[in-house]
Amino acid sequence: MVQRLTLRRRLCYNTPSNRRRISKTPGGRLVYLYPKKPGTCARCGDCKDKLRGLTFSRPRHLSSLSRRHKTVTRTYGGVRCASCVRNRIVRAFLIEEEKIIAKILKAQKSQTQA
Repeated sequence: MVQRLTLRRRLCYNTPSNRRRISKTPGGRLVYLYPKKPGTCARCGDCKDKLRGLTFSRPRHLSSLSRRHKTVTRTYGGVRCASCVRNRIVRAFLIEEEKIIAKILKAQKSQTQA
């Protein structure tokens, strides 16, 4: 005997949010189950690498998670990866050094002229 499966939701189109899988109930019936879409990992804003230490989840579920699942305790934690943060710090340090050297050279030039 062939059992005919009926949809449990009104939506009949084969969309990503309407995926179905067949499951057998303890009573022997075959029913459709609608699995949730898998969560994607957070990515670094600079290099687009996956961020380690964060939970993969959908945006709605992410809002109910505690803070320790959504971020890491570091500057730009949960937004930029560690190597990009390190590069930013080094770049900022070198820019400051460049400004100091330019100021010293300007002072020396004005001293030699005077």
